[in-house]
Amino acid sequence: MTHVVPLAAANSLPFWRRPVTLLFLMAMALPLSYATWSALLNNFVIDAAGFDGSDIGLLHTVREIPGFLAIGVIFVLLVIREQALALSALALLGIATAVTAWFPTMGGILTVTLLSSIGFHYYETVNQSLQLQWLPRDRAPQMLGWLLAATSGATFVAYLVIVLTWKRFNLSYDSVYLVSGGLTVVIVIWCAFAFPRFESPHPQRKKFLLRRRYWLYYALQFMSGARRQIFMVFAGFMMVERFGFSVDEITALFLINLVVNLVAAPMLGKAVHRFGERRALIFEYAGLTVIFILYGGLYWFGWGVVLASVLYVVDHVFFALALALKTYFQKIADPRDIAPTAAVAFTINHIAAVFLPVLLGLLWLAAPGAVFGLAACMALTSLGLALMIPRHPSPGNETVFAILVPAPAE
Repeated sequence: MTHVVPLAAANSLPFWRRPVTLLFLMAMALPLSYATWSALLNNFVIDAAGFDGSDIGLLHTVREIPGFLAIGVIFVLLVIREQALALSALALLGIATAVTAWFPTMGGILTVTLLSSIGFHYYETVNQSLQLQWLPRDRAPQMLGWLLAATSGATFVAYLVIVLTWKRFNLSYDSVYLVSGGLTVVIVIWCAFAFPRFESPHPQRKKFLLRRRYWLYYALQFMSGARRQIFMVFAGFMMVERFGFSVDEITALFLINLVVNLVAAPMLGKAVHRFGERRALIFEYAGLTVIFILYGGLYWFGWGVVLASVLYVVDHVFFALALALKTYFQKIADPRDIAPTAAVAFTINHIAAVFLPVLLGLLWLAAPGAVFGLAACMALTSLGLALMIPRHPSPGNETVFAILVPAPAE
């Protein structure tokens, strides 16, 4: 990345060296490690270290600490550019994933999880910033949908390989983690040498930034993080603990989910472009409220595994609409605020993640259904916030209240 190319001149490069191609390669490199780690995690920690609900809650609390500290990206960017930081973080994720099975103890699993999480969260923070800087506003929703589809496609391949080979070749956790993490590192090395350094026309502010006019975006990010934690930590764990899913069975469920998302993600991007962020997010949060209520019913009323599996797939489809939150911010933001605000927003998104998993892990031991009831309340709160998004967001028109009270400049 020694050759510098202004973003405006990037279209003169061969397609395989353009910014959007780099975004797609990184979007595919991430799930090779992260999705594989997630697919095996619940079975691995139970088999290797005998985790229970409180242990898995502690693990996810540790995993989310780097997300809470994502604001540190602002200071890292003082010495390293965003593009290089994204690739470095991806490499750390790949390496940590590769060696996960080498440390099959509580302390070892928590340590490797922390390292992989630093890579994952710092990559995601910078990647969101690069997407919003590199993608034109009029095409951002559709392109974000295609990037999500690329991630789903790479995840699909990883899961399909696990389903087809896990029992047939009697694979070990070590071999699967080593191969998946290694592939991520290989892609990172290729990207580091194949692409020039792209220069954005809007130099990013490299300081802590908290603007009053972005308050609704911050609030939506906080609620999104709290609600997401409940699903990520306990939905998959429920499938293993309550319904006894094996590695290949839980991965097969993930595969079904990915096939649906592979088709749905580009369509959802087009829907956001057509109907706007307000309607898309209202639809998402209303749907998630119903889904979490039904999740609770799995425990309260003893509903079966088929409904649980269907809800898991539909849940992921609704979560894909979160791309509307990115484009909402893109429309209201000063272009120079994107990188520092991405770091601040990622930290806000993970505030609840630091304490919710471990606390809800204890609640899980007493009343699993209540955990999903709490998630439904959070989805309802998000729905109320989404109603404050204007039909056509823009700088100075960040909320529906902007008509009555002009938004402050800072």
